[in-house]
Amino acid sequence: MEPVRLTTERLVLRPFTSADVLAVHAACQDPDIPRYTGVPSPYTPEDARVFVEEACPRDWAEDSTYTFGVFTRDGERLAGSMSLVRLAQLRAPERQAELGYWTAKEQRGRGYTVEAAHEVIRWAFEDLGVERLEWYAEAGNEASRGVALKAGFRMEGTLRSKIPYNGTRRDAWIGSLLPSDLGMPTRAPYLPFPERG
Repeated sequence: MEPVRLTTERLVLRPFTSADVLAVHAACQDPDIPRYTGVPSPYTPEDARVFVEEACPRDWAEDSTYTFGVFTRDGERLAGSMSLVRLAQLRAPERQAELGYWTAKEQRGRGYTVEAAHEVIRWAFEDLGVERLEWYAEAGNEASRGVALKAGFRMEGTLRSKIPYNGTRRDAWIGSLLPSDLGMPTRAPYLPFPERG
């Protein structure tokens, strides 16, 4: 897919460019980003360059991951990164993807990641035909969970031993979001298992 640009009231979501390498490198010096994401640690300028100039364009072209740089409309300051992952599952009958994100430390607490998530979710459901979005994070990552909840995800439980980290395996929280949760139509009807009271 050709990369797209999305906008919100306060943000521009666009593919990273070479001009963003220094900002991405600086943001990923925050130990929480490699701690809770797949970002290498230590994160070098070369890691940032490869991510921005090679991995992101290749992933868009291969329809494997759609990564947006999240920038403020006022001054184009880097607020974070947001991706739709596992896009191979967008093909019928799965039509599902995973939402992943990180937020630059100095931009946290302003609601930027939730705002960006709402727009990427809208795009995923309306334009890409996604029928199920998943989110997961290491159990205990309250900040990521808070964003997911504010974006509308419903928590589904804990995946045991899901995340390999530093020679260990960690549990993960998982949540999902369906178009019907937001009052949006879906191509395939959803037949939930009847709950017993």
